[in-house]
Amino acid sequence: MDLERRVSFQPIRSFIPQTTQKNMETQIDFLQWLEPDMALKILMFLDDSADLIRASAVSRFWQNIVVSNGLSKQLCVTRFPQLASITRVVEVSHDNSEPSRNSGETEHRAYASLFRALTRFPQSYCIADPVSASSTDNYPEESIMNTLDPRDKILHRDSYWSSKGSDDPETPETLIYNLTANLCVITEIILHPFQAMFQLDLPIYSSKSVRFRMGHPKSCKELDHDFMEAQECADDKLIWTYTSQIFPVARENRLQRFKLPEPVVCIGGFLQIELLGRVQKQAADSKYYICVAHVQAIGRPLSPAFSVEFSKPPDSVSLEYDANEFGNIMRNVSKGHNSSLSTSLLPVQPPRQLAWGNLQDFMHMVQAHPDGVEYEWVDDDDDELEMV
Repeated sequence: MDLERRVSFQPIRSFIPQTTQKNMETQIDFLQWLEPDMALKILMFLDDSADLIRASAVSRFWQNIVVSNGLSKQLCVTRFPQLASITRVVEVSHDNSEPSRNSGETEHRAYASLFRALTRFPQSYCIADPVSASSTDNYPEESIMNTLDPRDKILHRDSYWSSKGSDDPETPETLIYNLTANLCVITEIILHPFQAMFQLDLPIYSSKSVRFRMGHPKSCKELDHDFMEAQECADDKLIWTYTSQIFPVARENRLQRFKLPEPVVCIGGFLQIELLGRVQKQAADSKYYICVAHVQAIGRPLSPAFSVEFSKPPDSVSLEYDANEFGNIMRNVSKGHNSSLSTSLLPVQPPRQLAWGNLQDFMHMVQAHPDGVEYEWVDDDDDELEMV
């Protein structure tokens, strides 16, 4: 093992003669032979929280270095910079005693466990509910709610969200979603532009590009409101703590995956999809529209083992740690439970014979039915997620 990249007690022993090891076991920890700064520098090479836990169990001297210098927290913040906003730690109690708050030992346990959760908890689809859209053309038929329906609707048109039309092709739109936990680590976003099979020329109403933001409410009370029903946007009700780069969107009728350069911890549980630029005019009114068939986020929800709580002042963020729940989840992980990501929440492509149907259905696909019901189909050669 490369000493410069990964140092733990056992590898260090392997470099020391057996006679010296015997003397160490009976006399003194070898780290005590070094200057404190050098001992700390060696332990800071550990890049896994499990190694820090093992190191802290070697001796009281080692434990004091790990705990007093907050090495577990440093490891978490170095790998996931968003965690720097956490100001205190609370360990949940299950025996009716007062919860443990912000002691060095509590922080050490919590952050060491958090690092394992961020890298080992099972992956999942992380969007729970839609919150708002910056505009909707026909509500509720073309609501943001439709972007979370995984079923492929062959004989219905209400399987997508549509913006209002704009004369300016640079007019942006935003879609906001609530995640399944207020503490998640997100790795990628899935977006499926909508193709209007019921319109002539089968136009695809994609955006030119997309950007993602994550954050938390300014106040929970401000989000106690049905923004979709009121046709209002919740953008100004949230504080965005992460903003991604801009990704180009392919003008294609398929699932497109946007992998973030590094996993991002969303503290607060809200995701914004910012759709930038318009490429398609609608023939009926010569206005530009953006339409989305499906949105999903992939990552690791950390509840119920971890959650965050915001309090006054607004920049006070508490990390709540439940050791019992963490242990339960990690036991399931070690047994191989929940190790694979189900595709049940992604759109299912229909067999070709169902997609085409009979001639009458095909005619309905390329033009609106007189009674206002319109139809669409999806090609069956888009079975796999494609990377942009």
